[in-house]
Amino acid sequence: MSRLEARDRDWLTRLMTPPSPALNESAPPPLAAQENTAQVLVIGAGIIGLATALRLLQEGHQVTVIDRSGVAAEASRGNAGAFAFSDVLPLASPGILRQAPKWLLDPLGPLSLRPSYLPRIAPWLWRFWRASQPSQVAASTTAQAALLRLSAQETPAMLAAAGASALLREDGALHLYESEAEWQASAAGWALRQAHGIAFEHLHGQAALARLQPGLSDRLVAGTFVPGWKTIADPLQLCLHLAQAVQAAGGRLRQAQALSLRAGPRAVSVQLQGGGSLQAQQLVLCGGAWSHQLAASLGDKIPLETERGYNTTLPEPGFELRRQLTFGAHGFVVTPLSCGIRVGGAVELGGLRAPPNFARADALLAKAQAFMPGLNAQGGKQWMGFRPSLPDSLPAIGYAPADQRVIYAFGHGHLGLTQSAATAKLVAELVAGRSTSLDLKPLRPGRFSGR
Repeated sequence: MSRLEARDRDWLTRLMTPPSPALNESAPPPLAAQENTAQVLVIGAGIIGLATALRLLQEGHQVTVIDRSGVAAEASRGNAGAFAFSDVLPLASPGILRQAPKWLLDPLGPLSLRPSYLPRIAPWLWRFWRASQPSQVAASTTAQAALLRLSAQETPAMLAAAGASALLREDGALHLYESEAEWQASAAGWALRQAHGIAFEHLHGQAALARLQPGLSDRLVAGTFVPGWKTIADPLQLCLHLAQAVQAAGGRLRQAQALSLRAGPRAVSVQLQGGGSLQAQQLVLCGGAWSHQLAASLGDKIPLETERGYNTTLPEPGFELRRQLTFGAHGFVVTPLSCGIRVGGAVELGGLRAPPNFARADALLAKAQAFMPGLNAQGGKQWMGFRPSLPDSLPAIGYAPADQRVIYAFGHGHLGLTQSAATAKLVAELVAGRSTSLDLKPLRPGRFSGR
């Protein structure tokens, strides 16, 4: 029996095995007036903030987490659920530059830009173009690969600490192509992944694809299977498990909106909506797509933009999906979750204020139905989230240039879930003043301004 056949032999058993019991979602209590000090304050209760808070608590720190809305209220709620440890290639790359003009002409394509937003995003696009030059791509890929290796090492312990190990699915991912020419065009990217130690297997012909995923359209003629790619049964449930573990370990989880930061002589002061303030001895900023606004109040100008991503979750899909499928030429993935099948992806550059354009979710779903005949699209729930993205596709992890009592941990783009455990470890090392497990120079928050 081959390795792939052995992996697939028990796929039905895995799908029928229930994950950890679902946790009820409820908003955290508001920050009380007397709760005006914190030893370590974490701003943001998404996957990065919660993973970081739990790691800090495990190392003996007193931790308070605040979020303006609640647990996983933004990008961590509805993401594609992938631990994409093989996704070392930065979005900023020559390949993207070559395809971008064609994509941008299609308002429902893999990459779109709202024309009204162009003046505002132009400086970010300039930095993105510079980051797409070959020498910078090589440096970004090396840094990304190192961060992802650390993530793969640290994720099992994070899941165990959260009581969420049963949510992990280790079925790999299948990247699919409509022609041999499309597959051949991907060869350089796979060679680069191989150079960084990533295992994969190329497949050709419908019979080979059907062994891993029956029911695909005959339009698909080739694929690449990545066994090390993992998914989570439900990203929201993972965040709820982490939040529960944070509170069980003695952490405070509160609802409060931070408006600005100020470096005082004895503490970092956080001005809160409503007029109150919170004094923190150390502060970790994990505020996702809004992080740069708080950083700016300290004088740190960080070019953060948002990859607006869309998806539809189908509760009764009528399709036996064995693993995550990736349609790279179309910029979307299809993921099996405990709550159904999620179809989503693509990138829309449009900022934080523009209303969602759910025609993009409709377009992705129509493509998924074409590639997966028999997929039931009835009863789908649409969603749009803001992925915080920096021009070179790397997050900002490190001390704030303005004040080393503040640590930045944001800008993970579409890899927030994937990089959460590694980020938590690195932040804990910074909080404790230890040497970090990785060289953080490529990730330093001041790299765009030379600070």
